[in-house]
Amino acid sequence: MLPLASRLSKGQYSAREVAEELGVSAEQLRSLIRSHIVDTDEDLNNVAIASFHPSDLLVLKLLANPSPAAQS
Repeated sequence: MLPLASRLSKGQYSAREVAEELGVSAEQLRSLIRSHIVDTDEDLNNVAIASFHPSDLLVLKLLANPSPAAQS
């Protein structure tokens, strides 16, 4: 698999592509988004039709894999 930086040239990602990139299931991605990003379940329903930008992917990657220093 290519390093993340070399794959960020793509302009938009689907929820499925983001989940694959993070190495999580679609439900785990929805849970991550529910925990850190959306305010309501109604907002979460829009995730399936949302597209994600490279910056979104980076933020989700950081949320999915917090550094040990951030957990202290």
